[in-house]
Amino acid sequence: MTGLLLINLGTPDEPTTPAVRRYLRQFLSDPYVIDISPVGRWMLLNLIILPFRPKKSAAAYRQIWDEERGSPLLFHSRDLEREVQQRLGGRWKVALAMRYGKPSIERALRTLRDAGADRVVVLPLYPQYAMSSTLTSEQAVRDAAHDLWKRVELSFVDAFYDDEGFLDAFAEVGRPILARDRPDYVLFSFHGLPERHIRKSDETGQHCLASDDCCDRIVDANRNCYRAHCYHTARELARRLALADGEWSVSFQSRLGRTPWIRPYTDIVIPELAAAGHKKLAVFCPAFVADCLETLEEIGIRADEQFRGAGGDKVTLVPSLNSAPAWCDAVASLARRAAS
Repeated sequence: MTGLLLINLGTPDEPTTPAVRRYLRQFLSDPYVIDISPVGRWMLLNLIILPFRPKKSAAAYRQIWDEERGSPLLFHSRDLEREVQQRLGGRWKVALAMRYGKPSIERALRTLRDAGADRVVVLPLYPQYAMSSTLTSEQAVRDAAHDLWKRVELSFVDAFYDDEGFLDAFAEVGRPILARDRPDYVLFSFHGLPERHIRKSDETGQHCLASDDCCDRIVDANRNCYRAHCYHTARELARRLALADGEWSVSFQSRLGRTPWIRPYTDIVIPELAAAGHKKLAVFCPAFVADCLETLEEIGIRADEQFRGAGGDKVTLVPSLNSAPAWCDAVASLARRAAS
């Protein structure tokens, strides 16, 4: 039997300060996420972040938490797990894991092992490659699998920022929203990363962030560059949605701390678009395949309030892929190709 391990980043167990604190402690203790010295990371986490951020984040989670189903990220991912299992059939066993929080990678791998899987296809649900998401998830799988199996074949699905099925699925979700709301501008907002992460991905040390056009196309130097992957995804979605130059742009959200993060920043771009006279803004978040805090609260609530406060009329959050049929088909196809 072949196992398929779907991995998303994670979510707290409940929208309370203690639960969010536990989640953030695990997440931000990862050296792939905060890639500074262990002492510096401990001080940043325990003296600056954890005393203050959990309460604020818990309040944000409460605004999006579903009374019946809980965390949107988790229940959308569970729906995806179920639908992909149906598409792959009985020769496969699909299991969902979160890199941080529950269900754990170890628990999901144990499920696959107990089902008889001797080969596991690992699909990190991050379209664009980053060491703080893709790499840390892959390493955690290798470590857990080593402890659970005497011998197992692991196949990792590469970043799928350019996969036709992924891109077609996002365009299929977004097209009717644009037709219904007729926005006068479209923003593709991706999760941000510190600039140092981008530079680390450039083995030449001479390309990434060295010029204004460094992300205009994928070349050998930026083949693992998160920012370049984001721009490629945005260009392909704009083409599929028939958006002309000047009708769309790219920005990056969710920055943390005072170190430089990749630009332009979504929370700066939003009021600038309103000041430029745009009234109806549609926002895609193509770094996320399931709706979560960063889409529903940060964009759907806060960005809308910010846009209206700056003179705009409305921000429409385009839903993420969640368990859209075309996306479930695309995931099944990615798994089959990896196993072939």
